[in-house]
Amino acid sequence: MLPRRIDALAQTGRRFVAVAAGNIHALALTDEGELYGWGAACANSHGSVEHTSRRVAALIGERVKLVAAGPHASCAVTEKGELFTWSSNGDECNLGHGVGTPQATPKRVEALVGTRIAAVAIGSRHTLAADEHGIVWAFGRRLALGLDTPNPEDPHGVKMPTPIPTLRVRVLKSP
Repeated sequence: MLPRRIDALAQTGRRFVAVAAGNIHALALTDEGELYGWGAACANSHGSVEHTSRRVAALIGERVKLVAAGPHASCAVTEKGELFTWSSNGDECNLGHGVGTPQATPKRVEALVGTRIAAVAIGSRHTLAADEHGIVWAFGRRLALGLDTPNPEDPHGVKMPTPIPTLRVRVLKSP
């Protein structure tokens, strides 16, 4: 129950600058934009539980700058501002790919291509992403997003990124 060093990460010789943790998985980001994951399949994109940290293979070649983890899903934002999401349990439609099925490997949220994402947060049933202009994009369960008006086609979920017209945030530039 005491904190301890993760030897597999320490042995990489990398400098880690951010971490994110879900229910049974975790992610660690290096200053070079490399992403490592361990735990449940939603961490590592290898489709299995990993007891040792490994590079997230699907994001090799991408320079990741932000990472977030929900209970059963993960997301990463690249230096280009592209959002990638993945999950071992995508039935809550919080991945933004238009379907509510699991997406085991990181997949670019195509609906946001051309929109530079500057901040991201993921919960158990929803994801929020703010772009460089402060527009907040939301997808996931309607109730978790504060949307009480059901959609007759899917009364529970917003499967594609949708801007929240009444919400703007101030995006701070990192030094």
